[in-house]
Amino acid sequence: MSGVASVAVSDHGDTDVISARANTRALIEEKKVLLLDMNGTFMFGEDRFGPDEDYAAHYAALGGELPARQVNAAIRAIYAYLDVRYPDEQYRHCFPSVETAIRDLFGQQLVADEVHRIVNTFAFHELGYIPAAYAQALHSLHRRFTLAAIVDIWAPKPLWLREFERAGVVDLFAACSFSSDHGVVKPSPQPFLHLLRELGTQPDQALVVGDSARRDLGGAKAAGIDCVLVGRAEHADAMASFANLLQLCDFVEAPA
Repeated sequence: MSGVASVAVSDHGDTDVISARANTRALIEEKKVLLLDMNGTFMFGEDRFGPDEDYAAHYAALGGELPARQVNAAIRAIYAYLDVRYPDEQYRHCFPSVETAIRDLFGQQLVADEVHRIVNTFAFHELGYIPAAYAQALHSLHRRFTLAAIVDIWAPKPLWLREFERAGVVDLFAACSFSSDHGVVKPSPQPFLHLLRELGTQPDQALVVGDSARRDLGGAKAAGIDCVLVGRAEHADAMASFANLLQLCDFVEAPA
Protein backbone atom coordinates (compact mmCIF):
# COMPACT_ATOMS: atom_id res chain seq x y z
CA MET A 1 0.00 0.00 0.00
CA SER A 2 1.24 3.49 -0.75
CA GLY A 3 0.42 4.97 2.65
CA VAL A 4 -0.74 8.24 1.04
CA ALA A 5 -3.38 10.17 2.93
CA SER A 6 -6.85 9.86 1.46
CA VAL A 7 -7.91 12.77 -0.75
CA ALA A 8 -11.51 13.59 -1.60
CA VAL A 9 -11.12 14.87 -5.14
CA SER A 10 -13.17 17.89 -6.18
CA ASP A 11 -12.73 20.86 -8.48
CA HIS A 12 -11.91 23.36 -5.76
CA GLY A 13 -9.32 23.63 -3.02
CA ASP A 14 -6.42 25.50 -1.48
CA THR A 15 -2.72 24.98 -2.18
CA ASP A 16 -2.48 21.93 0.07
CA VAL A 17 -5.40 20.28 -1.68
CA ILE A 18 -3.93 21.04 -5.11
CA SER A 19 -0.64 19.52 -4.00
CA ALA A 20 -2.41 16.45 -2.66
CA ARG A 21 -4.32 16.10 -5.94
CA ALA A 22 -1.07 16.23 -7.91
CA ASN A 23 0.46 13.59 -5.64
CA THR A 24 -2.60 11.36 -6.00
CA ARG A 25 -2.57 11.71 -9.76
CA ALA A 26 1.10 10.76 -9.91
CA LEU A 27 0.44 7.67 -7.79
CA ILE A 28 -2.49 6.60 -9.99
CA GLU A 29 -0.50 7.12 -13.17
CA GLU A 30 2.19 4.77 -11.84
CA LYS A 31 -0.28 1.90 -11.78
CA LYS A 32 -0.49 -0.60 -14.62
CA VAL A 33 -3.70 -2.45 -13.73
CA LEU A 34 -7.13 -1.30 -12.54
CA LEU A 35 -9.23 -3.89 -10.72
CA LEU A 36 -12.76 -2.56 -11.11
CA ASP A 37 -15.73 -3.34 -8.94
CA MET A 38 -18.95 -3.47 -10.96
CA ASN A 39 -22.18 -2.56 -9.13
CA GLY A 40 -22.21 1.11 -8.23
CA THR A 41 -18.94 1.59 -10.11
CA PHE A 42 -19.86 1.09 -13.76
CA MET A 43 -23.15 -0.82 -13.55
CA PHE A 44 -26.34 0.62 -12.08
CA GLY A 45 -30.00 -0.23 -11.51
CA GLU A 46 -29.13 -3.66 -10.15
CA ASP A 47 -30.73 -5.71 -7.34
CA ARG A 48 -34.39 -5.09 -8.08
CA PHE A 49 -35.67 -7.07 -5.11
CA GLY A 50 -38.07 -4.59 -3.54
CA PRO A 51 -41.23 -5.71 -1.70
CA ASP A 52 -43.47 -4.81 -4.65
CA GLU A 53 -41.35 -6.44 -7.36
CA ASP A 54 -43.23 -8.80 -9.67
CA TYR A 55 -40.86 -11.67 -10.38
CA ALA A 56 -43.56 -13.79 -11.99
CA ALA A 57 -43.67 -11.62 -15.12
CA HIS A 58 -40.16 -12.56 -16.26
CA TYR A 59 -40.64 -16.13 -15.10
CA ALA A 60 -43.77 -16.44 -17.25
CA ALA A 61 -41.90 -14.98 -20.23
CA LEU A 62 -39.48 -17.90 -19.89
CA GLY A 63 -42.35 -20.34 -20.27
CA GLY A 64 -42.92 -21.09 -16.62
CA GLU A 65 -46.34 -22.17 -15.46
CA LEU A 66 -46.11 -22.02 -11.67
CA PRO A 67 -48.62 -19.67 -9.99
CA ALA A 68 -47.41 -16.06 -9.73
CA ARG A 69 -47.80 -16.06 -5.94
CA GLN A 70 -45.58 -19.12 -5.63
CA VAL A 71 -42.89 -17.66 -7.88
CA ASN A 72 -42.85 -14.32 -6.08
CA ALA A 73 -42.66 -16.03 -2.70
CA ALA A 74 -39.84 -18.29 -3.91
CA ILE A 75 -37.67 -15.44 -5.20
CA ARG A 76 -38.19 -13.46 -2.00
CA ALA A 77 -37.20 -16.49 0.06
CA ILE A 78 -34.08 -17.09 -2.05
CA TYR A 79 -33.05 -13.45 -1.73
CA ALA A 80 -33.53 -13.52 2.06
CA TYR A 81 -31.52 -16.76 2.30
CA LEU A 82 -28.58 -15.22 0.44
CA ASP A 83 -28.87 -11.73 1.91
CA VAL A 84 -28.43 -12.90 5.50
CA ARG A 85 -25.36 -14.93 4.53
CA TYR A 86 -23.63 -12.30 2.41
CA PRO A 87 -22.09 -10.30 5.29
CA ASP A 88 -21.43 -13.41 7.38
CA GLU A 89 -17.71 -14.13 7.54
CA GLN A 90 -18.24 -17.90 7.71
CA TYR A 91 -19.61 -17.79 4.13
CA ARG A 92 -16.87 -15.55 2.73
CA HIS A 93 -15.09 -18.42 1.02
CA CYS A 94 -18.09 -20.70 0.45
CA PHE A 95 -20.94 -18.41 -0.50
CA PRO A 96 -23.90 -20.49 -1.72
CA SER A 97 -25.22 -20.33 -5.25
CA VAL A 98 -28.79 -19.44 -6.13
CA GLU A 99 -29.34 -23.08 -7.05
CA THR A 100 -28.01 -24.17 -3.66
CA ALA A 101 -30.45 -21.78 -2.01
CA ILE A 102 -33.29 -23.31 -4.03
CA ARG A 103 -32.32 -26.85 -3.02
CA ASP A 104 -31.94 -25.90 0.64
CA LEU A 105 -35.26 -24.08 0.71
CA PHE A 106 -37.40 -26.34 -1.45
CA GLY A 107 -35.60 -29.66 -1.63
CA GLN A 108 -36.65 -31.62 -4.70
CA GLN A 109 -40.01 -29.88 -5.12
CA LEU A 110 -38.93 -28.23 -8.39
CA VAL A 111 -37.91 -30.12 -11.49
CA ALA A 112 -34.71 -29.11 -13.29
CA ASP A 113 -36.47 -26.91 -15.86
CA GLU A 114 -38.22 -24.96 -13.11
CA VAL A 115 -34.99 -24.53 -11.17
CA HIS A 116 -33.42 -23.12 -14.34
CA ARG A 117 -36.30 -20.65 -14.80
CA ILE A 118 -36.16 -19.53 -11.17
CA VAL A 119 -32.37 -19.02 -11.36
CA ASN A 120 -32.75 -17.06 -14.60
CA THR A 121 -35.53 -14.94 -13.08
CA PHE A 122 -33.38 -14.18 -10.05
CA ALA A 123 -30.47 -13.23 -12.33
CA PHE A 124 -32.71 -10.94 -14.40
CA HIS A 125 -33.65 -8.98 -11.28
CA GLU A 126 -30.10 -8.93 -9.93
CA LEU A 127 -28.69 -7.61 -13.22
CA GLY A 128 -28.12 -3.89 -13.78
CA TYR A 129 -27.08 -1.96 -16.88
CA ILE A 130 -23.97 -0.11 -18.04
CA PRO A 131 -24.77 3.48 -19.07
CA ALA A 132 -23.16 4.73 -22.28
CA ALA A 133 -21.12 7.36 -20.43
CA TYR A 134 -19.61 4.68 -18.20
CA ALA A 135 -18.85 2.44 -21.17
CA GLN A 136 -17.02 5.40 -22.73
CA ALA A 137 -15.10 5.94 -19.48
CA LEU A 138 -14.04 2.30 -19.50
CA HIS A 139 -12.76 2.69 -23.05
CA SER A 140 -10.77 5.77 -21.98
CA LEU A 141 -9.27 3.99 -18.97
CA HIS A 142 -8.43 0.98 -21.15
CA ARG A 143 -6.15 3.19 -23.23
CA ARG A 144 -4.05 3.85 -20.12
CA PHE A 145 -4.40 0.73 -17.97
CA THR A 146 -4.98 -2.99 -18.16
CA LEU A 147 -8.52 -3.50 -16.87
CA ALA A 148 -9.90 -6.39 -14.84
CA ALA A 149 -13.30 -6.78 -13.20
CA ILE A 150 -13.76 -8.11 -9.67
CA VAL A 151 -17.45 -8.78 -9.26
CA ASP A 152 -19.69 -10.08 -6.50
CA ILE A 153 -22.91 -11.51 -7.96
CA TRP A 154 -25.17 -14.25 -6.62
CA ALA A 155 -26.57 -15.64 -9.88
CA PRO A 156 -24.55 -17.24 -12.72
CA LYS A 157 -22.74 -14.75 -14.95
CA PRO A 158 -24.19 -15.24 -18.49
CA LEU A 159 -26.62 -12.29 -18.30
CA TRP A 160 -23.79 -10.03 -17.12
CA LEU A 161 -21.53 -11.09 -19.97
CA ARG A 162 -24.39 -10.35 -22.33
CA GLU A 163 -24.71 -6.85 -20.83
CA PHE A 164 -20.95 -6.35 -21.18
CA GLU A 165 -21.32 -7.26 -24.86
CA ARG A 166 -24.31 -4.96 -25.35
CA ALA A 167 -22.40 -2.06 -23.83
CA GLY A 168 -19.34 -2.79 -25.97
CA VAL A 169 -16.98 -3.37 -23.04
CA VAL A 170 -16.54 -7.13 -22.87
CA ASP A 171 -13.21 -7.01 -24.75
CA LEU A 172 -11.81 -4.28 -22.50
CA PHE A 173 -11.25 -6.65 -19.57
CA ALA A 174 -8.11 -8.75 -19.61
CA ALA A 175 -9.54 -10.86 -16.77
CA CYS A 176 -12.73 -11.12 -14.72
CA SER A 177 -13.56 -12.66 -11.37
CA PHE A 178 -17.26 -13.41 -10.80
CA SER A 179 -17.98 -14.65 -7.29
CA SER A 180 -20.74 -16.95 -8.54
CA ASP A 181 -18.04 -18.91 -10.40
CA HIS A 182 -16.09 -19.81 -7.27
CA GLY A 183 -18.12 -18.88 -4.18
CA VAL A 184 -15.58 -16.41 -2.74
CA VAL A 185 -16.92 -12.93 -1.97
CA LYS A 186 -15.28 -9.66 -1.04
CA PRO A 187 -13.66 -8.56 1.23
CA SER A 188 -11.72 -11.80 0.92
CA PRO A 189 -8.36 -10.98 -0.67
CA GLN A 190 -8.43 -14.21 -2.68
CA PRO A 191 -10.18 -12.93 -5.84
CA PHE A 192 -7.95 -9.84 -5.88
CA LEU A 193 -4.81 -11.96 -5.62
CA HIS A 194 -6.13 -14.46 -8.17
CA LEU A 195 -6.55 -11.69 -10.73
CA LEU A 196 -3.05 -10.37 -10.05
CA ARG A 197 -1.61 -13.84 -10.61
CA GLU A 198 -3.62 -14.27 -13.80
CA LEU A 199 -2.33 -10.94 -15.09
CA GLY A 200 1.23 -11.45 -13.87
CA THR A 201 1.01 -8.24 -11.84
CA GLN A 202 2.38 -7.33 -8.42
CA PRO A 203 0.11 -5.66 -5.81
CA ASP A 204 2.00 -2.36 -5.98
CA GLN A 205 1.32 -2.16 -9.73
CA ALA A 206 -2.46 -2.40 -9.31
CA LEU A 207 -5.26 -0.16 -8.11
CA VAL A 208 -8.72 -1.24 -6.98
CA VAL A 209 -11.66 1.02 -7.88
CA GLY A 210 -14.93 0.42 -6.03
CA ASP A 211 -17.81 1.95 -4.13
CA SER A 212 -17.64 -0.05 -0.88
CA ALA A 213 -15.18 0.74 1.90
CA ARG A 214 -15.89 -2.62 3.50
CA ARG A 215 -15.79 -4.90 0.49
CA ASP A 216 -13.60 -3.14 -2.10
CA LEU A 217 -11.22 -1.23 0.13
CA GLY A 218 -11.23 -4.01 2.73
CA GLY A 219 -10.38 -6.67 0.17
CA ALA A 220 -7.79 -4.48 -1.53
CA LYS A 221 -6.10 -3.66 1.76
CA ALA A 222 -5.98 -7.35 2.74
CA ALA A 223 -4.31 -8.09 -0.61
CA GLY A 224 -1.82 -5.22 -0.27
CA ILE A 225 -3.34 -3.19 -3.13
CA ASP A 226 -4.11 0.52 -3.16
CA CYS A 227 -7.74 1.54 -3.60
CA VAL A 228 -9.73 4.57 -4.67
CA LEU A 229 -13.39 4.84 -3.75
CA VAL A 230 -16.20 6.11 -5.96
CA GLY A 231 -19.90 6.76 -5.45
CA ARG A 232 -19.40 9.20 -2.56
CA ALA A 233 -17.77 6.52 -0.40
CA GLU A 234 -14.86 7.80 1.67
CA HIS A 235 -12.36 6.23 4.06
CA ALA A 236 -9.05 7.32 5.54
CA ASP A 237 -7.33 4.21 4.14
CA ALA A 238 -8.34 4.96 0.54
CA MET A 239 -5.86 6.68 -1.75
CA ALA A 240 -8.61 9.03 -2.90
CA SER A 241 -12.37 9.37 -3.23
CA PHE A 242 -14.22 10.38 -6.39
CA ALA A 243 -17.88 11.17 -6.93
CA ASN A 244 -18.01 8.45 -9.58
CA LEU A 245 -15.97 6.62 -12.21
CA LEU A 246 -16.52 9.45 -14.67
CA GLN A 247 -14.79 11.89 -12.35
CA LEU A 248 -11.90 9.48 -11.87
CA CYS A 249 -11.57 9.18 -15.66
CA ASP A 250 -11.60 12.99 -16.07
CA PHE A 251 -9.05 13.29 -13.25
CA VAL A 252 -6.66 10.86 -14.96
CA GLU A 253 -7.10 12.41 -18.40
CA ALA A 254 -6.90 16.09 -17.37
CA PRO A 255 -3.77 17.97 -18.49
CA ALA A 256 -1.12 18.07 -15.80
